[in-house]
Amino acid sequence: MSGRKNILVILGFVLSTGLITAAVSAMLVSRHDSRLLNYNQRVLFTAIGFLAGVFLFFLTFLYRNKMEAMRIQALVDYLEQVNTGKAVILSTSGEDDFSKLEDEIYKTVTFLYQTKEVAVQAKNDFAENLSNIAHQIKTPITAISLSIQMMKQDFVVHTREEEKSYGKHLEQMEKQLSRLTHLEEALLVLARLDAGTLLLQKREVDVFTLLTLAADNLRELFTETGTSIDIPELGEMVVTVDPDWTMEAVMNLMKNCMEHGNAGEIHCFYGQNPLYTEILIWDDGEGFAKEDIPHLFERFYRGRNAGKSGIGIGLSLAKEMIERQNGTIRARNKPGSGALFEIRIYSH
Repeated sequence: MSGRKNILVILGFVLSTGLITAAVSAMLVSRHDSRLLNYNQRVLFTAIGFLAGVFLFFLTFLYRNKMEAMRIQALVDYLEQVNTGKAVILSTSGEDDFSKLEDEIYKTVTFLYQTKEVAVQAKNDFAENLSNIAHQIKTPITAISLSIQMMKQDFVVHTREEEKSYGKHLEQMEKQLSRLTHLEEALLVLARLDAGTLLLQKREVDVFTLLTLAADNLRELFTETGTSIDIPELGEMVVTVDPDWTMEAVMNLMKNCMEHGNAGEIHCFYGQNPLYTEILIWDDGEGFAKEDIPHLFERFYRGRNAGKSGIGIGLSLAKEMIERQNGTIRARNKPGSGALFEIRIYSH
């Protein structure tokens, strides 16, 4: 409202000035030689004064609009700097409506910066805690591993039943030890991700080679579970990624399919267009439980049909690795049967 009042005041002031100017001009000319002026001439002088007032009004109006446009552009530039994290905290000293808006924006930016600092500190503290937990787990893991090795060497069995029982318990201990080791490694990776210290070394990699290497690293597990994998050779398709970490992500997806595929076959497919490279990995099992799908990539989430050896980190790590390389990953059930993972790595 105050802006409209200012314009009306300026308009009244300028118009009054124009009329006064016209009247004074007419009076001066009339005093100089009233005999030379007739009614039409006086009207002409009055009109000239009025037009001069209108011209001054529009000049003032244009100047005011230009100043407002400059203030708006300065505010837009400031908000762009805020989005890039390069803005400084400002304050305003004006009292008009626009200055009040600026002041509220500056207050909001100050609050957001403070909130960001608190969030970053909390994230760093969380990453440090994860790292500490992982290192603390490592000590008992090493001790247990050494104890198992000594048990294998020193334990003497007298009967076949003792040997069978001993072997069963020892195998169970080794499985749990392997699970703990995997948890410790995963926690360290999560800590590095959260702290921003995990550097990705990107280079061009052929998709078929990437899938084949991932499958080769899981060959022993596939043999133990009777799982086969089909990777068709569809021609050279190159993606720019970190080979090691991307292969780790693909391995986690393949292991998930292995655990839920009922010892069947894992299928792979890939394609490429100008926008992205797509990689599909699926199994012939029962698929995901409907209520699990929205949570599959959450850390430490274990679905209804999760394997006994899972710790709920593999899919979360796969998602973070892919998304950090300009990609997306999602899970869904394949029409008919089977769980399907879809990776898209975008070119730009």
